[in-house]
Amino acid sequence: LPFSSAANLRPGAEQKVVFITARVHPGETPSSFVCQGIIDFLVSHHPIAKVLRDHLVFKIAPMLNPDGVYLGNYRCSLMGFDLNRHWANPSPWAHPTLHGVKELIIDMYNNPKINLEFYIDIHAHSTMMNGFMYGNIFEDEERFQRQAVFPKLLCQNAEDFSYSSTSFNRDAVKAGTGRRFLGGLLNDTSYCYTLEVSFYSYIVGGPASAVPYTEEAYMKLGRNVARTFLDYYRLNSLVEGPLAPTPKTR
Repeated sequence: LPFSSAANLRPGAEQKVVFITARVHPGETPSSFVCQGIIDFLVSHHPIAKVLRDHLVFKIAPMLNPDGVYLGNYRCSLMGFDLNRHWANPSPWAHPTLHGVKELIIDMYNNPKINLEFYIDIHAHSTMMNGFMYGNIFEDEERFQRQAVFPKLLCQNAEDFSYSSTSFNRDAVKAGTGRRFLGGLLNDTSYCYTLEVSFYSYIVGGPASAVPYTEEAYMKLGRNVARTFLDYYRLNSLVEGPLAPTPKTR
């Protein structure tokens, strides 16, 4: 079930929703560790996590392809579908998890009391280094520039995240992905991204200083993704007391 912090919001407060999904490609196991880092941080006692829970609603579907994971597939579901190419018209029979999540997102989008502001789909990349994002291309230059704000802030918070590797595209091959489909469906105050993380290493310093990823490093990236919402929404002044180090997860 998606994790929601809606119960913590002040009565009558606008529900600003951050929707996060992961593991639509079952072989991309690092995405689960990044997602775990996000979840563990958001439910922790860290003062930043408390501020985020008080001001935002997080909906998280940590595994979009459970049958593919169970079978040990690399990219496809039980029925052999690449679910990340079927967002435009998912079948409740052939793509049930995708269908359910899409219905939930559309219901929230049509709810006047909810402002769906972020969609982030977490993946792992088999050839590139670091963490990075894919975003969309818009004709509206201001919207395009606003879309770049979050990955730029994340780059400041996470040493393994690369803004220079982040790209914005409308590749026809990716038209059926969550990032592309929802980017075309939601309004201009919503931002849709694919968050990619390398299967093997990130670079700090020069090109010769590649650091192998560990489970903990993936979860740290997840924690830094969560922390970046504090900067994005300018909630820093609401954090009580000195900032403790971000808690380590298992």
